[in-house]
Amino acid sequence: MDSQLLTHALELASRTWFRLGETDITLLRVVGLTAILAFFWWFASALERGMRQLAHARAIVRVSESAVFALTRIVRYMVWIIGSLVGLAYLGIDVASLAIVGGAMGVGIGFGLQNIFSNLVSGIIILLEKTLKLGDFVDLQSGVVGKVTEIGLRYTRVTTNDNVDVIVPNSEFINGRVTNWTFDDDLRRIHIPFGVAYGTDKDKVRDAVAAAARKVTGTILLPGREPEAWLVKFGDSSLDFELVVWVNHDLAMSPARTQARYLWEIDSALRAAGIEIPFPQRDLHVRSGTLSVDLQGGPVQS
Repeated sequence: MDSQLLTHALELASRTWFRLGETDITLLRVVGLTAILAFFWWFASALERGMRQLAHARAIVRVSESAVFALTRIVRYMVWIIGSLVGLAYLGIDVASLAIVGGAMGVGIGFGLQNIFSNLVSGIIILLEKTLKLGDFVDLQSGVVGKVTEIGLRYTRVTTNDNVDVIVPNSEFINGRVTNWTFDDDLRRIHIPFGVAYGTDKDKVRDAVAAAARKVTGTILLPGREPEAWLVKFGDSSLDFELVVWVNHDLAMSPARTQARYLWEIDSALRAAGIEIPFPQRDLHVRSGTLSVDLQGGPVQS
């Protein structure tokens, strides 16, 4: 009785449901295909978890969790593709013919996905070369300025000082100019422009602004990197100076706020020292005719 049931079950399992090309699709083939796909699905997931654990344990790259996730996910997709090809071969489907059709379709799709692939390759280059890391403060050719908060395969997230997240395609980091303010050294020298009235004692200006710079927390006071006042130009209405000062990482990461803090201290120091901060002035010369000027003391004829 048991042998008859087994024989009957095998007959049902071997019965052709339908034909796919020259292949008979049976229950046995469906079960076998399901087992193959399930194995590759499990293997891809296990491989992905193992790679992520290895990356975290050995700190292979200093990138965000999303970048590690992206790399391992690509490996997972590749295993899925291999498993699908093995499953098709198990069904007796000619994989080579599918490859020819897929190649023809891939040419057309490739043109449409050109930018995506460019960003993917650029992301891999960034990860391998390590020219960019989390926490770097960058200035891109497109005008984006901010802190790198995420590095992925397709894009990099840059957060500005206004807490705005800008999604930048990775190809922009490879093809364009990138100024990395914190690539190799956290210290940075900045120039703060200001002006004083003509006739002001230059030494007095130098001492006043140097003292003002020291009041800003984060100013570097190491030998050879002390704050300096440079006379850079004889302006139309003022002697134009620059406070040249080295700052630490925190100040370098907020250039606009840093400049505002130094200007605040410079203004206070110059006022305390009795140094005039000029404003633009123009002299008016009347060559001929009469000009009436209304003053508090009454009209004046010139």
